[in-house]
Amino acid sequence: MATVSLDRVSKRFGEVLAVDDFSIDVAEGELLVLLGPSGCGKTTTLRMLAGFTYPSEGRVQIRGRDVTHEPPYRRNIGVVFQHYALFPHLDVFENVAFGLRRRKAPEAEIADRVQRALSLVKLESLGQRMPRALSGGEQQRVAVARALVIEPDVLLLDEPLSNLDAKLRLDVRQEMRRLQQLLKITTVLVTHDQDEAMSMGDRLVVIDRGRVQQIGSPQDLYLAPRNRFVASFIGRANLMEGRLEDDGSRFVTRSGLSIACAHCAPGAGSLMVRPEAVEILDRPTSGLNVFPATVEVVTYLGSISELVLRLTKSETVIATEPAGAAAPRHWTPGQQVTIRVDPASAVGIAPS
Repeated sequence: MATVSLDRVSKRFGEVLAVDDFSIDVAEGELLVLLGPSGCGKTTTLRMLAGFTYPSEGRVQIRGRDVTHEPPYRRNIGVVFQHYALFPHLDVFENVAFGLRRRKAPEAEIADRVQRALSLVKLESLGQRMPRALSGGEQQRVAVARALVIEPDVLLLDEPLSNLDAKLRLDVRQEMRRLQQLLKITTVLVTHDQDEAMSMGDRLVVIDRGRVQQIGSPQDLYLAPRNRFVASFIGRANLMEGRLEDDGSRFVTRSGLSIACAHCAPGAGSLMVRPEAVEILDRPTSGLNVFPATVEVVTYLGSISELVLRLTKSETVIATEPAGAAAPRHWTPGQQVTIRVDPASAVGIAPS
């Protein structure tokens, strides 16, 4: 049985349908990510899981128990908010102990469990420090410890890293993933950051305008997106409009390029090719999916170089290649090159 289940849940605010017929099951110990742009309904979905708002339709279950209309304190959940919500007048120890005191746990048990929670997030020496004396990353870890100390059935994370700088965000998300896997706690994470979602999630739920667009592993969504929205939202993608030929083996773009594709869904209106699947050849050649191109823009990004290549007057593609090779190639705008696209990497997808 799934630890968390949303069964055909919808939420209306007046005439606005924020979440529409939403169903997911979250397995024991899984980290599920709700991913989508601002305003897509992901935070509203998390709030219905937490009990901060109730669904207009549908059912919410935690460990097989219907909690659809139960308040948060009866759901045994831990929540980490975007702004951490630490009590400024309480030190770190008391912030973490707050939920246990509300449950009237004995003092000896509180001391033991708080210390264990602080050890998990590597803050055991900061129990007497006030929140104002902590860095952003330390405040975030206190919020995680406060959520974990009550030993929740489910951990809910609402954009928990969005207030951190890029370097700290990377370090903390790795630490949070380590903790989640160590404790094997069922977790639902809300984010609009695709890198965060891809690196942390066992499965992703891509949401647009309140509806589920696709559910799957990061690899599934990256390599086989169901529609144009998912393709454009997960990673970088070259998307070309056009039509499938009658036999379904080739895709003809609006500018007339004919591209062999091994994975073209019936009725595909777009062709997706990831930038790393565009190979820049060392010399002109001929063959399947080989095209002349002109270098327009070259961007050095440290580990990779990114090139914008013009194929026709109306068609460009982005290509990436490793920048740290023993003999890196140097490209200049205006340079004539030849590219090749592996048919296995050309994916025909349905409209959004």
